[in-house]
Amino acid sequence: MSKFDDREKAFEAKYKMDQERAFKVNARRCKLVGLWAAEKMGLEGAEAETYAKEVVASDFERPGQDDVIDKVHGDLDAKGLGISRHMVEIEMERMFEEATRQLEAEEDRAKG
Repeated sequence: MSKFDDREKAFEAKYKMDQERAFKVNARRCKLVGLWAAEKMGLEGAEAETYAKEVVASDFERPGQDDVIDKVHGDLDAKGLGISRHMVEIEMERMFEEATRQLEAEEDRAKG
């Protein structure tokens, strides 16, 4: 029975680590999308960082990524930039890949 308990604890620990990693990647993706949108809107420095934090916070409004897409697209649209919702969705995908790459690089540096 001990081996079964050990195995169950190992699966639970891995699940927890996977969930934490997914959360970190998603938060970083939202920040990167926020910085991308801030640049499009002409925001720099502290204003860009503040906007990126607002984008990250918007992700907690509803499950899924629609809340982030709605915010970013709405803000870009309000500035009259003509960036489509589809383009924001593409940027979300691109930034997911970038966030994953960044986190993996940080994890590799931490290991060795």
